[in-house]
Formats: sequence, C-alpha cells, structure tokens
Amino acid sequence: MKLLRLFIGYVALPISLATADAQQGKPNFIVVFCDDLGYADIGPFGSKTHATPVLDKMAKEGMRLTDFYSTCSVCTPSRSSLMTGCYPRRINMHVDEKNLCVLFPAASKGLNPSEITIAEILKEQGYATMCIGKWHLGDHPDFMPTSQGFDHYLGIPYSNDMNRKEVPLPLVRDLTVVEDSVHRDTTITARYTAEAERFIKANKDNPFFLYLPHTAVHGPLTPGAKFKGKSQDGPYGDWVQEIDWSMGKLFRVLEETGIDDNTLVLFTSDNGSAREKQGSNLPLRGRKGRTDEGGMRVPCIVRWPGKIPAGISSGAITCTMDLLPTMARLAGGMAPSDRVIDGKDIWPILSGKNVDADPRDAFFYYQMDQLQAVRSGDWKLFLAMDSKKRNWGKPEGSTVLKLFNLAKDIHEDNNVAAGNPEVVKRLIAFAEEAREDLGDVDRPGKGQRKAGWVDKPSPRLLKK
Repeated sequence: MKLLRLFIGYVALPISLATADAQQGKPNFIVVFCDDLGYADIGPFGSKTHATPVLDKMAKEGMRLTDFYSTCSVCTPSRSSLMTGCYPRRINMHVDEKNLCVLFPAASKGLNPSEITIAEILKEQGYATMCIGKWHLGDHPDFMPTSQGFDHYLGIPYSNDMNRKEVPLPLVRDLTVVEDSVHRDTTITARYTAEAERFIKANKDNPFFLYLPHTAVHGPLTPGAKFKGKSQDGPYGDWVQEIDWSMGKLFRVLEETGIDDNTLVLFTSDNGSAREKQGSNLPLRGRKGRTDEGGMRVPCIVRWPGKIPAGISSGAITCTMDLLPTMARLAGGMAPSDRVIDGKDIWPILSGKNVDADPRDAFFYYQMDQLQAVRSGDWKLFLAMDSKKRNWGKPEGSTVLKLFNLAKDIHEDNNVAAGNPEVVKRLIAFAEEAREDLGDVDRPGKGQRKAGWVDKPSPRLLKK
C-alpha cells in the first residue's frame, strides 16, 4: 500500500525542468547529521578551539548556509523533519507518548510508516539507501529505518545516554542487535565511518543516498583514543576533530572511486550545542532546548563540485525540511503531492542562481507543543506567552512580546517591538496562520497528521 501511495503521490517532472545533471546521471547524496554540534563549533563558522581542516576545505569548495535551521532544538523532532520535509507538529513527532520532548527506548510512538520519507522517494528513483548512526524515530520494527525506505541500517536507535538496565544501548544492523551494549564506546565514530566507506565503494556505479547521523557530540563524550587530548576543548573538542577526520575519509573514498564530482555532500547538526563551557553557539544566544537562535540555527555546508559555487555563503532562511523536496527534484522526482510538505526546493539557492532569496515567507520556532517565535526576513518575533513547559529544566514563566532585527542584532539583545508596530502585526498574522494549521498549546492544528503507534512496543534487544 505504501508503494502505491508513493506512485499516486508523485507527478512526472516536466521536461522543462530536466537539467543537464539529470541527463548525465542521477547525483549521489550524503547527508551528515551531527548531534548537538554548535553553530561555532567548526572552523567555517568561527571556531578558534577546534581544528577542522577538512570542513574548512569543504566550505572553500562549497557553500555555507549561515541561516540554516533545525525545526526543533532537540533530537527526535528535528530528525523527523529531515526525513519527511515537515514541521514536527504536522506529523505529531514534537513530543513522545508521555509528553516528553524525545522518544525513549520501547516507545509506543514513532514516525508513522504512512509518511513518505526522503529515503523512500530516492529509492523509487533507483537509489541504494543506507542509514548509519543515530535514528531516534522509534525502535519498534515498524518505525525503524528499514521500514522507512532504507535498504540497510547500522547504528543506535536512540541517544547514546539512553542506556537502560532493561534495554541496554544496542548496536543494530537492520533489525538485529549485533552488540549489547555500546554505551561509552570510543570506537563508534570510526565504525560508522568504515561502514560508510564500504557502502560508498559498493554503490559507486549506482546512485546512492547515505544518511550518516553521528552519535557525536552528544554526551557522554567518547572520542576515539587517537583523538583524545588533541583539541583545546577537552573531550568535546576532541570528538569534533574526530568528526572532521571522518569527513576526510568520506571525501577520500569519493575521490578514489571517481564519483566526487557527482556527489552532493551536506554537513549539519540536529540542534545547537547543549553546553555552556564546551561547545559554542556564538554569536548566537542560547543553546539546545531553547528557541533562541543558538538552539535552532545550526552550521551547514553543502558541496557538489561544478554544480554548487565554491567559497560563497547564503543568508537565505533554509532548514532541514528543505532537503526532501530539493533532493527529490535533483534525483528526477518530486515531493509527494498528496499531502502538505513544509520544505522548499532550495536548488536555486544552492546552484547560485538566487543565493539570498528566502524560499519561505515565515519560519516557525516550536518548543514541544508551543509556538514561541516566528521569523520573516531579518525579523524575529518572540510571542507573548506563559511558558509552562520546557524541554528540560524549570519553566520560564510568562514572557513579553519581543522583536529582534537579526541582521543588526544576531544575539537577540535589543527588543525593538515598540518602534516597529507594523512588523509586529505582520509576524503575529504569520503566527496565527501557524496556530491554525499546526496548532499550539491545547490547540490542535487542522493540518496535523497522526504519528505512528503500537500498543505493544518492541525494543531492540540482543537475542541470546
């Protein structure tokens, strides 16, 4: 039935959109998704403590997206958006079944198999697909990567701090637990990297999609032995530098197999850094778990030699939701037409044709089930609200309406709402549209869809 929906949901790409790229063969895609990596944790975005020569080179050969967002400041919701091209509230992945901010082992809730993922779209276009790393969209078989469009999976189904007595942190291949447990495994990044190299080599003659959501740099911090003490920022920085090493291994195998020029590589993070003493979101305010810029604006570099202009930046408002429609188009397909997709095709930006043209009128900042802010152009409005919930920690209480011009005040210091009533009015109108469509606290949205659900959850456990 899912394949039938896929077929019905697509419309053939018009001949007028066919590009020289499509005529020469479908491009490969590699999406590297770090965990809790801050905006300024890598050289291309200002780090002075982490040596990231590979990423520095990647930025010189590709494009920096300086205003690129995750759709949420914690793990599960942000990953659901990348997979589906939708806001987490649209697909009901903004909280778990207990109204907590992320999924835990043996959750009844997960990414609905009826949703169409980026992997499923590419698979329909003849792509080999693999996910290597942290999934965190449900550990029941119906919710796992191999039920969501991926041919194969190797990784941890949730966060590396979710080691439980009843569910030890598992390393899973497809649906089978191969190790129990890999909690505090210092070899995990190297193992993910080696698996990625094998996948690339095995599929060098066919189009492929590799999704590599790293465990790094989510706590507990476990950099590889040869990287310990190599940075100026303790284990956190050591692990950042191991990620840079991993990227170097990927680029090397692309060159060795002769497919570097036909591969789009995107590097980003699921949210901002969680740490105040290690990791940096500067010059942004805030951290993981918040709707300040530091919680949701993340570093992003995209490289495709000869197709994406080298050494330039874009300040357009882009986000993880945009990957699905963009990659679908480049692969010769389209995003589903039988449901709302919030992401936008940003190839005009990446190709250099309209580098700074915002693809959307407004971007919405949700914390769990609460709409807290909206951005349009340079303007960001925090709504007046009673923040009864937080992703963790104490509630923030009542907050007043606040307006910031991010082009002049990237740290969100100066509330200019009083002097810009028309801007405030316009952004409040956008917020009300979001509430109607996606919902808000105690207010269901008309455009929301159901999450996946099982009455008898089945965690991944080692069979003895």
